[in-house]
Amino acid sequence: ITGAAQGVGAESVFESAQTDWVTATFDSNSNKVVIAYKDDGNSSYGTAVVGTVSGTSISFGTPVVFENAFAQEISITFDSTANKVVISYADGGNSYYGTAVVGTVSGTSISFGTAVVFKSAYAGYVGSTFDSTNNKTVICFRDAGNSTYGTAIVGTVSGTSISFGSAVVFETADSRYTVATFDSSANKVVIAYGDAGNSNYGTAIVGTVSGTSISFGTAVVFETAAVAFLSVTFDSTNNKVVIAYNDAGNAYYGTAVVGTVSSTSISFGTPVVYSGSKSNYISATFDSTANKVVVAYNDDGNSGYGTTSVGTVSGTSISFGAKAVFNTANTFYNTTTYDSTNNKVVIGYRDAGNSFYGTAVVFTVGSTNLSATTFLGITSEAISSGATGAINT
Repeated sequence: ITGAAQGVGAESVFESAQTDWVTATFDSNSNKVVIAYKDDGNSSYGTAVVGTVSGTSISFGTPVVFENAFAQEISITFDSTANKVVISYADGGNSYYGTAVVGTVSGTSISFGTAVVFKSAYAGYVGSTFDSTNNKTVICFRDAGNSTYGTAIVGTVSGTSISFGSAVVFETADSRYTVATFDSSANKVVIAYGDAGNSNYGTAIVGTVSGTSISFGTAVVFETAAVAFLSVTFDSTNNKVVIAYNDAGNAYYGTAVVGTVSSTSISFGTPVVYSGSKSNYISATFDSTANKVVVAYNDDGNSGYGTTSVGTVSGTSISFGAKAVFNTANTFYNTTTYDSTNNKVVIGYRDAGNSFYGTAVVFTVGSTNLSATTFLGITSEAISSGATGAINT
């Protein structure tokens, strides 16, 4: 057995009130985690907080409001060129128009520029990613102002503001659970969604950013059944896209599939179940040190407990180890991000076991290589790390 053991640190509350739409990103300039959310303890205002990872714990600064109104459909990403956080959301104080705001982390706090509307209509299922090749933020959403079509728009950060090009439709049908990631090998944006124009089948499409616009290839189905709670991440070791989702065609089991981008298209391997029970509030991220995909979710088969499954990509497939519980209570709005400075995954969520407070934990993926050929046995007594003792082979 080699490397650090897998484990979960102590819970840390970042908001002592009910929180919704929890979403997180890692600011690699300040080496901080930023969590954005709707604060139901403060008129449902859009709020963000800065977290600092130390060992297996995380501490937080004082929450800062980024929208003095009801905010939902919140998504967050980090612009590694401008060294800014971009939060996109539906602004309940302005007819739920699609809106974005730029945040600057300083120490354990964050400040914001002026919010900018990117769509003068209700923006649903907002997702976002950063294209590090073209230095652009790409936001995807369900456009209620245009027949709920799947739509994307390119944003450019300048100082503490953001400007946008024209919105581009990627799916001429009602699109749900829209999420995005950036494939840094192919230099493409990948958007995954449920296509309501095709029985809510799991679908993905490849986007190419050029200037302030984005163009798309042909949409590809990855699951011939209705999908929900989609999340997508990029495995930068294997140069693969991994989509995690709830599969209505298989008892709503937690499922993942590996995608390979080629030019303006994407192909998929066979979907793999990571949770043999209903899986909700799914979030996936990639740990580039352990070279693993971490999926956090609400495990309906185990009282809705917050649970993780760790996956390893090989070729066009992915395999998963045993589940691990990170919160022994019903969890909602799970979000994951990878702190590449401390080599830890941070999981944020709404904790029904503690008054629905906004909470986070640090998850260590571990790098053990236990297998049938390396397993020696079990110790006959409790032994501290680094100590010696007998093993029953």
